[in-house]
Amino acid sequence: MRQAIMDHRTDPARTDRGLAQAAAGRHAPGGLLRPLAIGSVTLAHPVVLAPMAGVGNLAFRLLCREQGAAMVCSEFVSARALVLGNRRSFDMLRTHPDEHPVSIQIFGSEPVEAAEAARRVEAAGADVVDFNMGCPVPKVLKAQAGVALMREPERAAAILGAMVRAVSIPVTVKMRAGWDEETINVVDLARRLEGVGVAAIAVHGRTRTQGRSGRVRWEWIQAVKEALSIPVIGNGDLFAPQDVERMLLETGCDGAMIARGALGNPWIFRRSLHYLQTGEVLPEPTPEERVSMARRHLRLLADLKGEHTACLQMREHAPHYLKGFPGASGYRARIVRAATLAEYDRIFADVLEAAGAAES
Repeated sequence: MRQAIMDHRTDPARTDRGLAQAAAGRHAPGGLLRPLAIGSVTLAHPVVLAPMAGVGNLAFRLLCREQGAAMVCSEFVSARALVLGNRRSFDMLRTHPDEHPVSIQIFGSEPVEAAEAARRVEAAGADVVDFNMGCPVPKVLKAQAGVALMREPERAAAILGAMVRAVSIPVTVKMRAGWDEETINVVDLARRLEGVGVAAIAVHGRTRTQGRSGRVRWEWIQAVKEALSIPVIGNGDLFAPQDVERMLLETGCDGAMIARGALGNPWIFRRSLHYLQTGEVLPEPTPEERVSMARRHLRLLADLKGEHTACLQMREHAPHYLKGFPGASGYRARIVRAATLAEYDRIFADVLEAAGAAES
């Protein structure tokens, strides 16, 4: 593997060059906000929401889309469960007119199952069907799915080829750089998947053994971009508008996929777009805006799934909205026990009262 780019966080000279290029790129015709074509689907710009297990529910996707994400993606759905008619899995295919273009991600290990699942995703109204080859969770690996497929390139190509032949919507894949640093095979595998008709590839610049830790290696993303003719979307450690800009500039990739940076922070899309267009960094949301968005998120979940399920799912999201508030750890302890909208409202009211006291 060629080592063309040093770590973006530890090379000040390269960062300075990137910023200088960014200033020029923003004001060049089209700048960095060019439309992104993924097969037959054209996105307004290149900044998209990543698929995230346990997070990418419809309410969260609607908020991110509203804040400017060019495309949103669901949490992953089991191909086998869809084929077997699992009701909960079919519920996860639900989309809303306001979130399009939307991608639904599936995972699996068998070509026939993945092809049939892709048909059901298309029938449910998704604009894109994505395939997961990046999940490092042991349960998924045990089923020979997720990033485990990067060790079986022939099977991976058979699965993606079957999906492409099964549907008319674009088929994409999200993958890691490899199983570990001794087996970085993302370029060869990406070429193979392009050959079977995949419309775009998102690359998370970490290995399976890294999980979410360690540094993201953007040179791996750049290497894939240089090897393919289809769009390549970079993913990993995008927590601020400046990170999005550097990803696009330093890797040359066609799009930037935000994951954990959007948790409790759907504004990152609006702020990133503004920065890419103007070079101006908008202020962070105020405490009042953060709590207001958390309340809205909860109400959207309740409207979509009922109060009980909404309160359970909000336990994943609420702590992210409250991160950095005075006494945040205590509020997290209350959130994991909250079972009604009224309980959440009391928590949010207390948060704002404490924040106001801390500022006075």
